[in-house]
Amino acid sequence: MIIPVILSGGSGTRLWPLSRKEFPKQFLNIANNELSLLQETLHRIPSFCHKEPIIVCNESHRFIVAEQLRNTNIKASTIILEPEGRNTAPAIALAALHALTIHQNPKLLILSADHLIKNTDAFHNSIRDGFEACNSGYFVTFGVKPTRPETGYGYIKASNLGSSIHEIKEFTEKPNFSVAKRYFESGEYFWNSGMFMFDAQIYLDELNKFEPEVFKYCEKSYKNSQFDLDFLRVEQESFKLSSNISVDYAILERTKKACVVLLTSDWSDLGSWYSLWLEKEKTSDNNLIEGDVEIMNVSNSLIYSKERLTAVIGLKNIVVIDTDDALLISSKDDVNKTKDLVDILNKSSRSEATIHKKVHRPWGWFKSLSSYRGFQVKLLMVKPGNKLSLQKHAHRSEHWVVISGIAKVTCDSSVKELKANESTFIPVGCVHRLENCYDHNLKIIEVQTGDYLGEDDIERIEDDYLRG
Repeated sequence: MIIPVILSGGSGTRLWPLSRKEFPKQFLNIANNELSLLQETLHRIPSFCHKEPIIVCNESHRFIVAEQLRNTNIKASTIILEPEGRNTAPAIALAALHALTIHQNPKLLILSADHLIKNTDAFHNSIRDGFEACNSGYFVTFGVKPTRPETGYGYIKASNLGSSIHEIKEFTEKPNFSVAKRYFESGEYFWNSGMFMFDAQIYLDELNKFEPEVFKYCEKSYKNSQFDLDFLRVEQESFKLSSNISVDYAILERTKKACVVLLTSDWSDLGSWYSLWLEKEKTSDNNLIEGDVEIMNVSNSLIYSKERLTAVIGLKNIVVIDTDDALLISSKDDVNKTKDLVDILNKSSRSEATIHKKVHRPWGWFKSLSSYRGFQVKLLMVKPGNKLSLQKHAHRSEHWVVISGIAKVTCDSSVKELKANESTFIPVGCVHRLENCYDHNLKIIEVQTGDYLGEDDIERIEDDYLRG
């Protein structure tokens, strides 16, 4: 049995400001207007695999993953929550341990949640080739034939190039341009796609052989795990003691059982704005334009603006990404340094590095509209059948105005319904709750006033989502 494992722990910092830590690129409809990258990954799981994948994700993304699963009508075997990102080797160890509770001899197909693959049939054929090698006891990594010198990918040097299954001579980390050019021209190297296939038990045995501490802490954290709603929470302290190490370093570069299978479909990890520009359809002037954009005498550029009009005149080879709270302007040659810029923003404690103005919650979302000293205005959307926690605030009061839908409002002992254009006041310290009992989205304007307006000024008394 092949059990798909989808790793959804990336932060996508090179696609800032559209991708951010709390809502990274795998959850964005960045390559397809209908589906996120995670949803596209779910849809291309081969039919000959186990129909319910294992998903490993960051704890803070759990409700986003669950919601995107529901929207695709695909059920996960389980969603394993990492209390802290420890790279791919520990994440896969948790999935392997869980897979052994599903089937006695599972093969794992390891997929990343943020890849773009257009030719699904060719992708499935490569998986079949990988399964053949996997059944012979090999650790399979899927390699991509390079189409250009690329400094953003790792490389695999292979032999036996006339076959679909190749021996691995060496792994190489992301090279500089001159080395990447030499690799590309030699024809002996593949890009390392970051997708793998191997036997779950053999993986754990090799991990225990090469990284016994990683194996020990992952096994302990899994054995002490607990289910929470649809999620599997592993024991935090043990997992955090695991080394932060990739599966490439932990096993594939050390085992004698590794091979590379050619991925015959097209592939991109959409790791930067430049890679997105390469992949998507462009105008006659080689521009990729998305959103409300007007240009004059612009060429070889990517201009994105969904929130407001962006106008560009007389430039070439640039990237402009405009969101409602941040603007990125870069030469196309330097746009891969966006990750370094996000590091600077994090060191300056800029919230724009991690969250959008629109913040997703399990009950819906809220968007910050305006704020100043002593007040903040938000737009809240509550999905049908959902409700916020029963809570109170120590530092702020709130005014709610219903824009659309019908709100059920609890305020201490009072419970009432409000329709469009009706409002209510929630005093400081009042135990309150907002609920949508009907079949349409509920939207309200919330005006907060007080001496402290931080999101941590919430004391939850009851919560359907078991948040602290």
